[in-house]
Amino acid sequence: MKEEQEPIRIALLGTGSIAQVVHLPILSSMPGVALQGVADLDRPRARAIAERMQVPRLFESDDAAIESDEIDAVVICTPSHLHEELAIAAMRAGKHVLVEKPIAFDAEGAERVCRVAEETGRCLMVAMNYRYRPDIQALKPFVRGGELGDQFFMKAGWLNRKIRTLRPTWRHRLETAGGGALMDIGTQVLDLALWTLDYPQVERVVAHLHPGEGMEVEDSASLMVWVRNGPLLSIEVTWSLLAEKDRHYLQLLGTRGAASVSPLSVYKESEHGLLDLTPQIAPGRENLYTASYRQVLTDFVQRVRSQEPVAPPREQIELMRVIQLAYRSAREGRVVEV
Repeated sequence: MKEEQEPIRIALLGTGSIAQVVHLPILSSMPGVALQGVADLDRPRARAIAERMQVPRLFESDDAAIESDEIDAVVICTPSHLHEELAIAAMRAGKHVLVEKPIAFDAEGAERVCRVAEETGRCLMVAMNYRYRPDIQALKPFVRGGELGDQFFMKAGWLNRKIRTLRPTWRHRLETAGGGALMDIGTQVLDLALWTLDYPQVERVVAHLHPGEGMEVEDSASLMVWVRNGPLLSIEVTWSLLAEKDRHYLQLLGTRGAASVSPLSVYKESEHGLLDLTPQIAPGRENLYTASYRQVLTDFVQRVRSQEPVAPPREQIELMRVIQLAYRSAREGRVVEV
């Protein structure tokens, strides 16, 4: 086990929005962590961030950070098309890896990354921060314990406010993003739905995509997912919500109860009437988004420090298989059987 007084030395690959909003601020103040360096193709931006956050090293490239003896682990926040190759290269260089979603563009890529994690014994995590939200953590035991009866319908969505861009970025190009809203935020929402249900076997999928204006990818997606011995899933995501703020939700209906976030609520039917079983969650100083990422990074650091064997996230292979099927369904205009 790594000595408690020795910090986990981390390099951040990619200094875009997700890195600046959550990873950099959290890692720079996390006990037991040394944010040792950053790397980005946009070197002026990376240099400015390194100076502002007092990060010791500005690596010339992702490869330089991965090969450095000064680094124990990397957090990958690069454009999505680099996730698979960087995760594999980092683990083969002896580094532990936390990678932003998606882990790869397809199930085969996800399989390759997980296989290298097994071969090298390195810790591999995907930043599915929804799982770490306190309201989701409070809701899941009701689902797992069967208190809602036979679950027959689940609806989940992530609707982002529309923000007009001056010019397309890597997120709007198929080659670098692998897809649009479905690949970007849809992977997170679908993972949350399937994880809440302990990843049941998916049987068939139907999807509809709406093309984004001035983009090579979709700006909105809706899909229905049938799972074995579980509820019908309805998933909705968009980058084009015309509203004051983003919307995030999950609703689950069962024969004896119902649960939802946000806000968190749990109701159960009994012989005495309807019971409100909504857990009370202590208000936190951070918003749910930042708080959930703090838990992701804390969990990652604890796993790295323990140096105990950690099973790779093989459920991500199934997740990306379903995403592939959804894109195929949209192209062919039909329900796709698994």
